[in-house]
Amino acid sequence: MVFLKRGDSGDHSLAQLFGFTDLVPLSVSSVGPLFSVAATGGVMAAQAGWWTLPAICILAVPFIVSSFVFRLMNRHFPNSGASYHWSAKVVGKRVSRYQAWILILAYFMSIPPIAIPAGSYTLALIAPHMRATPLDQTLATLFWVLFAAAPLLLGAKPTATITKIFFVIEMLSLGLLVIAGVVDYSSISVPIHFGTIPLGGMLVVAVVAATILDGWEIDSYAAEESKRPRVDPGKAGIVGAILAFCFYLTLYPLMFSETPISKLANSSDPLAVWGMRLFPHSPAVVLIPVIASTAGGLWLTTFILTRVIFAMGRENIVPSVFSRLSTRKVPHVATVTILIATMLVCSIQLFFHSISSFFGLVLSTAGFFLLAEFFLDSVVASIFLISGHKKHPEVSLNSHRHRILTAGSIFSSVTMGSLLITFFIFGPKAIGAGIDQILIVMLIFGFGFAFLVGKKAKNLFIFHGNDVEPLKPIEVA
Repeated sequence: MVFLKRGDSGDHSLAQLFGFTDLVPLSVSSVGPLFSVAATGGVMAAQAGWWTLPAICILAVPFIVSSFVFRLMNRHFPNSGASYHWSAKVVGKRVSRYQAWILILAYFMSIPPIAIPAGSYTLALIAPHMRATPLDQTLATLFWVLFAAAPLLLGAKPTATITKIFFVIEMLSLGLLVIAGVVDYSSISVPIHFGTIPLGGMLVVAVVAATILDGWEIDSYAAEESKRPRVDPGKAGIVGAILAFCFYLTLYPLMFSETPISKLANSSDPLAVWGMRLFPHSPAVVLIPVIASTAGGLWLTTFILTRVIFAMGRENIVPSVFSRLSTRKVPHVATVTILIATMLVCSIQLFFHSISSFFGLVLSTAGFFLLAEFFLDSVVASIFLISGHKKHPEVSLNSHRHRILTAGSIFSSVTMGSLLITFFIFGPKAIGAGIDQILIVMLIFGFGFAFLVGKKAKNLFIFHGNDVEPLKPIEVA
C-alpha cells in the first residue's frame, strides 16, 4: 500500500504545502518593517520631515484596498504568476506581457538594495570600527545572498520555517523599540514642527513608500503552493498590509519625535540614529533585528520573483528552462539565476565607483515600478469588477456585486496613476538628474519585450485551484 497526494504524481507542479499560518509570517516578514524604516527613513525625513506621516497615510489607503483586490483575484484566478496572469485573463495577453516586464523590473530592482545593506549592517555589527573596503562589503553581501539561497532551494516548508524564526525576532524587537520609545519619551523627546507643506517632497515620499508598503502580496504568488489556493492566499496579504501600516504609524512618530529631523535627514540608517538615543551603549539591540528583517526581506522578495519567472517560463514568456523544478518542487533554475544576477549587480555597484552612481539611480526606480505594478493591478481589477465579474460562472448561480471594492479599485487606480505622473515632475529633484530618462527608456523597452515574447508565448497555464487532498491509501496489486 502506498500513499499519494496531489502534486506528488511527477506532473512538474509546485507542492501544495503552505497553510494559513505559514502565509501570514511570509506576508508580514516580506514587508520587512524594520529594514524598510532603516532603508528609507532618511530619504523621507529629508524630503518631507514630519509631513512624511500624512504622505505614507495617503499611499497606505490604495495599498490596503489593493490587498482586498488581490484577495478577490486570487479566489477567481489563483496562479504563481498572480498579477500578470490576472491581466491575461481579464484584459488580454498583450497587456499581460507588458505587465510581465513591469513585474520583472519592480522585483529585481528591489533585491540589490536589500542585499547590500544586509552586508553593511553585518559589518557594522561584527566590526563596528573597521573601515570596510569594497571587497569586505562584497563578501558580506555574498554571505547573505548564499544564506537566502538555502531556504529558497530547500523547499516551501523550510522557507516558511526559517521565515517564522526571523519573524519572531522582528516582532519581539518591534515591541522592545516601541516600549523603550514610550518609556523614554519624556527624557529624549524633541520639538515637533511640521512647517510649510512640502508638496513635491510628499509626492516623492509617497512613491518611495511603495517600497515599504509592498511585500504583503507574496501569498498571491504562493497560491499554487497553498493547501487552499482559493481560500488562504489574499487573506494573509490583508493581514500583512494592515500590520505594515500599523507598524509605520507607530515607529515613525516615535522616531521623529525623539530624534532631531536634521540627524535623520538623508541618514543611511535613521533607525540606528534613533536606536542609539534609546540604547546608547548597545547598538546590537537595533542592528540584530534590522539584519533579521533585511535578511527575511531578501529571500522573500527573491521568492516572489522566482515564482513570477517560473510561471512565465511555463508559457515561454521567458525561456522555458526557468520553469524547471528540482526534486524538492522548487524552481531552482530561476532561483539560482536571480541570485547570481543579484550578486553581479551588487559587485559592480560596490567595486566600480565610476558606474555605481548610475546603478544606484537605476535601482532607485524600484519604488516607481512597484507602484506601476500595483496601478496596473488596480486597473485590471476595476475592469474585471465592472465588466468581467458578472460573466463568471459563480455570479450566474449567485448574483452579487462588489460595489465598495469596485469603487476602491477605481480610487486606487486614479491615486496611483496620479502619483506616477507627478513623479516625473518631482523625481529628478529628489533622486537625481536623469531619473526621468531612465524610466522612459525602461518603459519603452517593455513594448519591445512584449512584442518579442509574443511570438514565442504558449497558451495560458490554468492552475486547477483545488484544495490539497489528504493522504489516501491506494491498493497496489
